[in-house]
This record gives sequence, structure tokens and C-alpha cells, in this order.
Amino acid sequence: MGDLSGLRIWREPDLRDRMPWYRAVADNFHPAKFRIARQIPVSIPLDAGEEELWKELEAKTPCFLELWSAVRRGSAEIGPVRPAAPDLVDLCRELAYRMLAHCNFCRYDCQVDRGRGAKLGTCKLGADTRVSSYFHHLGEELVYRGTRGSGTIFFTSCNMRCAFCQNGDISTDKDNGRAVSPRTLATMAWLLRMEGCHNINWVGGDPTIHLHTIVDAISQLGDLRPTREDLAAALPGKADRQFGFGTYAQFGHYAGAFNAPMLWNSNFFMSAPAMRLLRILMDVWLPDFKFGPGRCGPLLAKTPFYWETVTENLRLIHEWGEDYTIRHLVMPGHVECCTVPVLRWVAANMPDAPVNIMDQYHPDNFCDPAHPKYSERYRDLTRRATRDEVLEAFRYGKELGISFESLSYEKNSTGLRL
Repeated sequence: MGDLSGLRIWREPDLRDRMPWYRAVADNFHPAKFRIARQIPVSIPLDAGEEELWKELEAKTPCFLELWSAVRRGSAEIGPVRPAAPDLVDLCRELAYRMLAHCNFCRYDCQVDRGRGAKLGTCKLGADTRVSSYFHHLGEELVYRGTRGSGTIFFTSCNMRCAFCQNGDISTDKDNGRAVSPRTLATMAWLLRMEGCHNINWVGGDPTIHLHTIVDAISQLGDLRPTREDLAAALPGKADRQFGFGTYAQFGHYAGAFNAPMLWNSNFFMSAPAMRLLRILMDVWLPDFKFGPGRCGPLLAKTPFYWETVTENLRLIHEWGEDYTIRHLVMPGHVECCTVPVLRWVAANMPDAPVNIMDQYHPDNFCDPAHPKYSERYRDLTRRATRDEVLEAFRYGKELGISFESLSYEKNSTGLRL
């Protein structure tokens, strides 16, 4: 049994036998999905029209799913050699760059050409991707941080504007951090995995608006052998470089090539085309489910059509049979309008979903009276959730039969539990 699969938390009743694919890839018992997608050749040149490229993705996705299923059953093996390019990962990379030229990565569907940068969309970004920091994250849920940390890469900027954002320094500052090339980003991911991280955790801000660079980086990981120049470009952004982690092949190799589960840690405000690409590349998903179906999303995050977008994307990963956990943050004064409908929807549509009902809310950004950005319009969010509010959320989750105890209690900052 591998390091991650050996954790005691997997023997808890609400997590037993959960997320088997993610655990197998994390412990290098299976190849990651991007390794499997490398085995699927595409039949058209990558300079074909965008509509033809999408048709090719639609045609090849069942081939990928069939091979992925065979790998999970143990009836197929993936070696270090891939067929002659182009393959399905190359196709995903090409499509991501085509999308960038009329950006529709997220639900806003701004349609601006971010490559030119003459006009900006909601995220305020051009083609550059900036990384604020990356490191072994020891603060994620135990199923992700394990014993050696989650390999977390924090991107700047976001496509939502949550007034209470606890990463507001990077989500609202598009110039935070350092601009990185896809190869530098791939080197960052390579370092984290070879140092022992259990996954590559794409987060922000939000990773969705950096989809082109992320897909390009993943496309390079299978064959990457970082040079001194690559390491010199990547290391300045590493927040824990002072600890001098060593790199060891056994941490990140399967069948002689680089291997790591890809974790999509997102607000889940992605577009349908973005989801089609991510399905090929992500091994495990960590969506936020913040707001109910009322006005809270537009008022607190300036995000119209929040509910329908996030619930549709959640429904997709459930129907696809993906591994995932859901986060829901209990906000002061928002149990009835947000927590109750969120948990009710999960129970009705994804009854087996592992959920972290989080009590870690604290006033920040526009909701913190001591913050220079504080706005009086958010005065109702200037306190933490009360003991009664948190326990009410837990009780409702219990009544609905939601699997929340192991994830929620392990990360509980107040010690509250039923």
C-alpha cells in the first residue's frame, strides 16, 4: 500500500473505498490521465479549423475513456513510450490556445482575444500567466496533503470577485507574482512531485483563466528533464525552497516516466468547452460550492448565473464518474440562503459526494473593517460564523445523509462537532 492510501482517514466509514483512482495515481500504481491520453493519436492536423478540432476531440474522447477504464480494471498497461504525435494531449493544448483567442475559458464567455491584449475581459488578463507562489501545502484536507503535502501552485487573478476572499492579495491583483512560461510552470510541477508531493494542485485566484498555460505545461510533463536554466527560472517562486527538499524518482515515476495526479482546485465557474478539456487531464477535482440559487452570488461575488453554472459542472463530474470532494464555506448569516440549498442540492444530485462543510470563514478583503478595501455594504460579513450557525450546518448535513464528518471535523478550526 502506498503512502497516501495508507492514511487512516481512508478507513473512516464516510471515506472508505472513496477516490480510488486518485489514490492509485498518487501512489504510482496507475498512470495519470494525461499519460493515458498520450496513447490516443489524433487523425487530423493541428492546424485544422477550430470546429474540426472540437469534432476530433468529441470523436477521440470515447477512445480515451475506454482505455482509462481498461487501465482501472487492470486489463491495459501504459508504458513510457507514446505514439507519434499528435496525440490527444496535443489536441487539448491546441484547443486551449484557440479558446484564448476568443476567451471562453469561464462562464463569462468574454470572447476577447487575450493573445493580442488590446481588450481585456472579466479576469483582466492578457496571454501571460503569473504564479504568486508554489510549495508543499500542508493546510489542505488530509486526503490531499497526506504526509508530504499537496503540490500547490497559486495563480494570480480570478474570474469571480468574492468580497470576503481570503486570498484577495492574489485574486484581485493581476500583477501579483511572476510571469511564467509553460515550461517553467511544468518545471514547478515536476519539482513538487519529485520532492514527494501527492498531487499537483492547480489553484489561485482561480486556475480556469490560465487554462492555456496549464494544459501546455501538462503536455510537457511526460518528457520533461529540467535543465539548470529551467530550475533557475522556476525556483525563485518556490515559497519553501529553504527546506532543501531532495528529488527522488520513486516519488513521481510510473513505468519509467513522470507521473502525478492532477488536482483541479477551482471555483468551478468554468465553461462547457473548458470542462471537455479538463475531463481528459484531471485526475481529481476540488470544487468550491459557495452560494445558493438566490442573489448572494451576484451580490457577494459579482457573479451572475452562478448557481446554474456550478451545479451543471458538478453534475458533469458526478456523471463522468470522476474522483472529487466538495468544499462549502459556512458564512455568517448565510445558512438558510446558501448552506441549506447547497447541501440539499448535493444530497439530491450527488448523494455519495464527500463534502467539507468548512467553518474557517473570517472577515477579509472588502469584509474586514481593518482592511483598506473595506466596504460598509458588507458589514453583515464582518464577523465569523457563530457556533450555532456551524452546528446547524453540520446537523443539516447529517439529516440529509451527506458524507461530511471526516473531511469537516479534520479541518474544523473551532473543535465543533455533533
